[in-house]
Amino acid sequence: MDWQHWEALASPEFAALDPATTVALLPMGAVEQHGPHLPLGTDSRICDAIVDAALAWSGGSGKVLRLPTQRIGVSPEHASFAGTLSLEPELALAIVTAIGRAVAATPVRKLILFNAHGGQPQILDLAAPRLRRETGLLVVRATYFRFGTPPGLIPETEARYGLHGGMLETSLMLAIAPELVRAEHCRDFPSRAAALEEGSAVFRVEGRTGIGWLAEDLNAQGVVGDAASASAELGRQLLDHYAATLAALIADVQQLPWPPSAAPEERG
Repeated sequence: MDWQHWEALASPEFAALDPATTVALLPMGAVEQHGPHLPLGTDSRICDAIVDAALAWSGGSGKVLRLPTQRIGVSPEHASFAGTLSLEPELALAIVTAIGRAVAATPVRKLILFNAHGGQPQILDLAAPRLRRETGLLVVRATYFRFGTPPGLIPETEARYGLHGGMLETSLMLAIAPELVRAEHCRDFPSRAAALEEGSAVFRVEGRTGIGWLAEDLNAQGVVGDAASASAELGRQLLDHYAATLAALIADVQQLPWPPSAAPEERG
């Protein structure tokens, strides 16, 4: 894939970009506690690794400009644990909006917001229509764990409750940066969500309904999921899946006409 770091360009070089096929990509992570076994930078590490792998794929019809990763996100649910860095949601939205406006000041007309932290998809949801209204940009929202997983890789219960520091994230980190995983502290961290949902027909802590939870509401260690069952091989399979999906998304966005043309029936 033809790509370049945004900051590697010289200012006059933007004039030569093709607005129809150039895509700016903004990776978004977090710095927050991930229990006793994973580093604070887990989300940002995972985000960068997926982007790195996606950009290494062949294909695509234009250039990708990789914006600097936004490493500090919205993490108030983890603020009770040392080391967590968190922005107020209003500030995070303002930052993403400001970056989008700066992108729109160049010939680039397409922006992908690529997120790797569960606490901030809502920021993308708010920023995208705001930037569309203000700047005309096509803004695509994407969060890697919404790409799903290949069938059979993650047990159903783990997929439902292991949403922070469990099998999935620990496996990814074992594949990406095994030296940062404290293997002696990897164990099953059960979620209290299962007990909270017991007997409920509709209520869910996360999913079709949700609550404003703090990490310690779900487990005293601030993480949930079976980290003991994680493996580097599983992490590599997950990384390949997420990277392939992101690469396909980039290729899709590159070929999308923007702004969209009127349908024949609209032309009267």
